[in-house]
Amino acid sequence: MSSNHIEVWNNCLCVIQDEIPPKSFRTWFEPITPVKLENNILTLQVPSHFFYEYLEEKFIDVLSKALRSELGVGAKLEYSVVVENNDFARPLAMKVPANDNPNIRNKPVIVPNVKGKQLKIPFEITSNKINIDSQLNPTYTFGNYIEGECNRLARSAGMAISNKPGGTAFNPLVLYGHSGLGKTHLAQAIGLEVKRNHPEKTVLYVSTNKFQTQFTEAIRNNEVKDFLHFYQIIDVLIIDDIQELAGKTGTQNTFFHIFNHLHQSGKQLILTSDKSPADLKGMEDRLLSRFKWGLSAEIQAPDYETRLTILKRKAYADGIDIPDDVLAYLASNVRENIRELEGALISMLAQATLNKKELTIEVAESILGVITKAQKREVTVDVIQKVVCDHFNMPLDLLQAKTRKREIVQARQIAMYFCKKMTKSSLSAIGAQIGKKDHATVLYACKTVSNLVDTDKTFKTQVDVISRKLKMSQF
Repeated sequence: MSSNHIEVWNNCLCVIQDEIPPKSFRTWFEPITPVKLENNILTLQVPSHFFYEYLEEKFIDVLSKALRSELGVGAKLEYSVVVENNDFARPLAMKVPANDNPNIRNKPVIVPNVKGKQLKIPFEITSNKINIDSQLNPTYTFGNYIEGECNRLARSAGMAISNKPGGTAFNPLVLYGHSGLGKTHLAQAIGLEVKRNHPEKTVLYVSTNKFQTQFTEAIRNNEVKDFLHFYQIIDVLIIDDIQELAGKTGTQNTFFHIFNHLHQSGKQLILTSDKSPADLKGMEDRLLSRFKWGLSAEIQAPDYETRLTILKRKAYADGIDIPDDVLAYLASNVRENIRELEGALISMLAQATLNKKELTIEVAESILGVITKAQKREVTVDVIQKVVCDHFNMPLDLLQAKTRKREIVQARQIAMYFCKKMTKSSLSAIGAQIGKKDHATVLYACKTVSNLVDTDKTFKTQVDVISRKLKMSQF
């Protein structure tokens, strides 16, 4: 075995050249420069971070094979990446074992250095100091997050992460479940605990909607590199409502590279979603596969004991003495949503303080009656698809089928029409979930349905019936 890094790499190239097409070899391997060979670690310099990520994604097997043939089973590969961005350069390095499993990574050996330059991003970064507002709500702590069977796994994983961010098997941690069950609370509690245990760590909480807005502005201002560099220095990145990336191909591609960099650098990712990764639609397969690398923990509706504990803790914190039978009544009758449970209690507290009423079960009954009447269940894309398919007596998967049959196309168009009308989903997100169509197809479908409603009485009657069914589904 040779000890010369140039000779070792040239021998590796001979193996690689026999394994891949000539064009791929010229594009992805000729620009690589061997830097050094120390302690059985070969260091290669590559021209960009994207270049490194592409090698890892497409050529990890052939790289591992070539390196092992030269240096043996214990060989390791280190990439030296120099990221150029106008006025400053930022060296990075990642050690990667020569292993068939591309998920195995060591921690980076070189820390990013911005050399006194301030990046044009939504947060301030200066030499030797990073000033980033974590965007965390200080009230969302582990101390007021009630543990129960519904969330025990997720909470336990969160505690482990807060002690050792990026150093557990729970990376990424995907918290999923219906709205109002405490996903955001738990995600932010982890972030706050990381800041308490590791004050040197940079933590950032951001909603997917805000991430998308920042990315759009970065494109408009020609600052995409700055945007990427900013997110790549975060130690613990918390992204809320990741399902909102559905159908947004450009943003997904950018997040894919951010995810790769952070994960390979030993940084922690925490995501929240209304569905498990396996059920998310309109997302790239390569992104979904990475969501499954760590732990997906479902947060379910709380059981009776957990609901009762939440009410008691809330009443105690607000300094209001509520009879046990009233709390038990609330816990028994508000079952699905923690947010609704706390809303019912706030209404009770308002009666006590403003109307000076004695808090009894009768008062609780009247309050719950008003809340139940006022509240409507959220209509989702999934609900709309089911109602439309039930109306036309067709299997749900037919809406996803690639067919031009008139009855299926029309049902799909009606579903898209109601999704635009009754949900907050973007046209891209709707199309991604219904037949994997683009936003232009959804817009055309909505216009088609609107025109038919105005000109075809039979069609209008059918749409009105579906509309009533959807409204009934809200109660």
